[in-house]
Amino acid sequence: MELNVSWLAVVVAIAVGMAIAWVWYSDWGLVGGTWRKLTGVTKKDSAKAGKRPFAILVASIIVTATALAAASSIASGFFGSGSVWLALAVGLTAWLGFSLSTLAQHNGFEQKPAQLTMINSAYQLALFLGMSLAVGLLQ
Repeated sequence: MELNVSWLAVVVAIAVGMAIAWVWYSDWGLVGGTWRKLTGVTKKDSAKAGKRPFAILVASIIVTATALAAASSIASGFFGSGSVWLALAVGLTAWLGFSLSTLAQHNGFEQKPAQLTMINSAYQLALFLGMSLAVGLLQ
């Protein structure tokens, strides 16, 4: 079995991931205002934090895109063929097994609001599936 990662797919998945994050969490986005209210992070707090949160976002999206592309390649090798559906299944499995389970544990023990857990979990699902779709279409 050979690991065959399409770097074009990784770059496109990174762009998709950044777009999803922007649409999801920006102040005009789907849940930006609600997220701010639930976390207590104000616009002033965000300005004070500078570029550090953005740098963390970019780094984590790069890692996620690369990992999803590698996992999709491994799954394609295992099953003998690749498809968009297989890439989406990899993304869903990665979200369920790593992202949702970890976020639910942390938020549960940290006693975060259930609505915040839902917002962040739904974002992660959209992120993993959107990035996996890009990988599946281009790999």
